[in-house]
Amino acid sequence: MPDLITLEPGIHFFPGGVNIGILEDVYGKCLIIDTGLDSDHAKKLLKALQSWNLTPAAILNTHSHADHYGGNALILQRHPEIEVFAPPMEAAIIQFPVLEPLYLFGARPIKELQGKFLMGKPSLAAAIPQTGLTQIAGIPLELISVPGHACEMYAVRMGNVLFASDALFGEEVLQKHPLTYCVDSRAQKDSVRKLQALEGIEVTLPGHGNPCHDLKHLCETNLQSLQTTTDAVLQALDTPATIDEVLTRTCNLLNLHMHNPASVVLNRSVVSAHLTELLELGQVGQQVTGNRWEWMRL
Repeated sequence: MPDLITLEPGIHFFPGGVNIGILEDVYGKCLIIDTGLDSDHAKKLLKALQSWNLTPAAILNTHSHADHYGGNALILQRHPEIEVFAPPMEAAIIQFPVLEPLYLFGARPIKELQGKFLMGKPSLAAAIPQTGLTQIAGIPLELISVPGHACEMYAVRMGNVLFASDALFGEEVLQKHPLTYCVDSRAQKDSVRKLQALEGIEVTLPGHGNPCHDLKHLCETNLQSLQTTTDAVLQALDTPATIDEVLTRTCNLLNLHMHNPASVVLNRSVVSAHLTELLELGQVGQQVTGNRWEWMRL
């Protein structure tokens, strides 16, 4: 059974496919930062908290991807008195999870796009529009806006510890998944640079991957990975192509293999994000001709 791992006194994380942050108060209660993919993960988390004599005081979902809020429903079932907080746009998706496969697919999603990896169980979520120094459930922390991976996303700083959420990925994760998800690649790069400029961070916990004690190096690694994808998308336009053709070519260049509709719509979104960035940089163009929406290198 996984256990909490302490980063600093009163600051822990629960390891797994998604790292869950745990911030203690002085009364035996804690703020949970993200809740994992599903009820099974949430049950293991609650057992770990119980073994540490900690009681949930609130949940902060850094963004609305199902692997970060999928455990909300089970935790709220066990602790109906607590609240869930999230960035405003993300709170809407957490309350209405069908919005994610809807915007990925562009229409009422087929059943293959309605599994737990794209749709967590819904839960009420209160929007936190402000960033900066604040308190949640009486626990002081700093919220940092880091959009790009999602439309809105918050990283969390508490003292010398940074919970980066999916603004940063661990090096081992980037090696395994070179086409990292984002809805806005330009904003994602800007968010990484914002975190790279932080001073006094001794431990960084990415949403996926191991804790890191060198924030600037981790940021540089993430920037290089993002740029590799941008370069691959641009290289894929050796001849004019539709977005789906660019997707196929990009996956071939990065030696990726898609096996189900969910992976296709997710990776198609990534390619679209990088095409938008390249369009704004004046490196590619687009036009509709012969009933084809084509993109081309300039």
